[in-house]
Amino acid sequence: MKKALLTAASLAALGMAPALAADLPARTYTKAPVAVATVGNWTGFYLGAMGGYAKEDAAFAPVSGGLAGGTIGYNWQTGAVVFGLEADAAWADLNSTAGIPGLVTATAKVQDLGTVRGRIGYAFDQVLLYGTGGYAWADTKLTATVLGLSASESHVLSGWTAGAGAEFMVAPKWSVKAEYLYRSFSGQTFFGVPSGNLNMNSVQVGVNYHF
Repeated sequence: MKKALLTAASLAALGMAPALAADLPARTYTKAPVAVATVGNWTGFYLGAMGGYAKEDAAFAPVSGGLAGGTIGYNWQTGAVVFGLEADAAWADLNSTAGIPGLVTATAKVQDLGTVRGRIGYAFDQVLLYGTGGYAWADTKLTATVLGLSASESHVLSGWTAGAGAEFMVAPKWSVKAEYLYRSFSGQTFFGVPSGNLNMNSVQVGVNYHF
């Protein structure tokens, strides 16, 4: 009797299993969301400060020294390509002296300099690598001293510049940059003597605020 009851219970359970399975809700599967890489947006105006070091590309008595100033610019981004226009101006203390001290000397100095440049680069999210080039100017002065008597003459030189740099967005609206520029200026006549071209290399760093 006991065996018969167990057998009947087993058969009943087997018969109910399909019905119970039919009543269970079907398992649903959802795909994980696809990760989309974000691209930083560099479009807009910016203001900044910059400073660096420059040295004349010359073998004899090259002018060299520091510079510091400000920057203003605008970027326009399409996809990962960034176009820009930038202007900077800097106070400079680039100088060199040649001659015989106390007898006759000539001191050349670059007092101010700046550029107006186009930029084109490629953005890797928060990193922008770019090339740049355009117009450059420099305010120069030559001082001649003979037996303690001095005379000076100043000219603003015009020329071109080209270089490359990298800019990094380090916080919302803030970026830092480092760049190299080669500058070439047409010569002028100082005290009736042609000076020849002034060519120099410069490296500078800066920080920009983006609006």
